[in-house]
Amino acid sequence: MAGTDVTAGQLLLAEYECIKDEQKARIGFRDNLLYVTLAVVAAVIAAAAQAKQASMLLGLPPVCVVLGWTYLVNDEKISAIGAYVRGELAPRLAALTGEAGAQAFGWETFHRGDARRVSRKIVQCVVDLVAFCVVPLGALVVYWTGGHLPVGLLAVSVAEALAVAGLAVYVVMYALPFGSGSGSGAGAAAGAGSAASAGTGANPV
Repeated sequence: MAGTDVTAGQLLLAEYECIKDEQKARIGFRDNLLYVTLAVVAAVIAAAAQAKQASMLLGLPPVCVVLGWTYLVNDEKISAIGAYVRGELAPRLAALTGEAGAQAFGWETFHRGDARRVSRKIVQCVVDLVAFCVVPLGALVVYWTGGHLPVGLLAVSVAEALAVAGLAVYVVMYALPFGSGSGSGAGAAAGAGSAASAGTGANPV
């Protein structure tokens, strides 16, 4: 029935709305992870100080690594959605108009032209490193300098330090392009995008 036919343009717009809804949900979830991390850090430090047990600080690194990795994964998907809208949906929808120079979803590109974009990305990268990497490494240093170290816990702490260092490498890798934006973001090949996030980049653009 002609009255119920769905056009290519309608399909593209429906897809756009769906992935933008996903992007908004991921942005909210990702940003809340920073607050969760701060709350966990404060709780563990307070508990360790009250109990005067430095070994309790060994709980921070695994929590920070898990939360930090989840943060990066969501950031990559947020950036990937932005890259997909700019590189796939917008050109296809513009082509359907039949008008030369037509552009769809202009905000997806316009907001990335901010002159302070790169500096924001650098600051956000530093914030991510501090929240997910520097704090747990600091906790490990406090533990290492706290006196007698059982061999088992020492081995655990070294493994945790390596995991945190690995996360730090990924945080920097995912932020490196700082604005090239053809890839997805927060993820190596996806890595070009974290800096190129549509409203994020470890930070909402």
